[in-house]
Amino acid sequence: MLFLSLSILLSVLLLLNFRVFPRYDVNTFQAIVFNYPVCFLTGLLLLPAGQSFTIDFSQTWTWLALGLGVGFILTFLLSGASTQRMGITATSLANNLSMVIPVCFSLFVFRTGGGTSGFNTLNYLGLVLAVVAVGLSTYKKEPAVSDQSNALFLKPPRSGINVLLPIGVFLFYGATNTMINYMNLHYIPSADKTIQVTLTMVLGAVVAGLLMLIVRVIQGKETVQAKSLIGAVTLGIPNFLSFYTLLLALSAFGSNGAFVYPLYNIGVILLAALLAALFFREQLSTANKIGLGLAVLAIGLISWQELAKVV
Repeated sequence: MLFLSLSILLSVLLLLNFRVFPRYDVNTFQAIVFNYPVCFLTGLLLLPAGQSFTIDFSQTWTWLALGLGVGFILTFLLSGASTQRMGITATSLANNLSMVIPVCFSLFVFRTGGGTSGFNTLNYLGLVLAVVAVGLSTYKKEPAVSDQSNALFLKPPRSGINVLLPIGVFLFYGATNTMINYMNLHYIPSADKTIQVTLTMVLGAVVAGLLMLIVRVIQGKETVQAKSLIGAVTLGIPNFLSFYTLLLALSAFGSNGAFVYPLYNIGVILLAALLAALFFREQLSTANKIGLGLAVLAIGLISWQELAKVV
């Protein structure tokens, strides 16, 4: 549970970064692009003694990892576009509800954690409650969009193809998390190989992000800001560590995404809600409070076997 708890804590730290960026006029797009080189350097520093980072293009997993890295930054940018064109509520729900994709793949395709036989009625009830809890706990009335630092995303809301953006967020997040689970299951034979694979994924995101930024600079749509580089550091270090500890958590639980992802998503929601109330004075609606209560119950139902071992 240690790695899962660390991943939740670090992921919430990412959310706090995004929350304070507008306050300090940090360009979120640039911070996202530059955070991946910071992620890469962080991973290099964490390489086990005696290991060095190399790329072997003859390996299938290398291309899968590079492609997944490109998927990371595309998902980040798609989420930003959906937030500003279709609203926070729709995007947040799409993001968090996407956990059903890796959960279903874990149960019925990868058959990890003993396959479907590893889950009983209480576990399945917990999964259903987790989906309901995510919907209720993330529901909020749409605020007016005031942050103009991301002109890349700003378009007239709820028009034409924009309505497909939350669906894209749902599918992209679900697909990337499923691929993370797949690669952890098939291409990371031991924990000491985790950083090697992770660095390859991050490298794909570095290349894709820098190409996007260069194109926008050439087009005159972007000017690199020093604040974005500072934001990239505060974003990139917890970003790498949150992903790294999530992979370690998956390994610790036999790549059982059906167990890990619901607890991860709900844990992030609960901790984020607590910190938002403490530091940003965010008010919870009745629906949010019911959702958080159901989230606690869902955690208990999904993980009661693991909790019983601790007790």
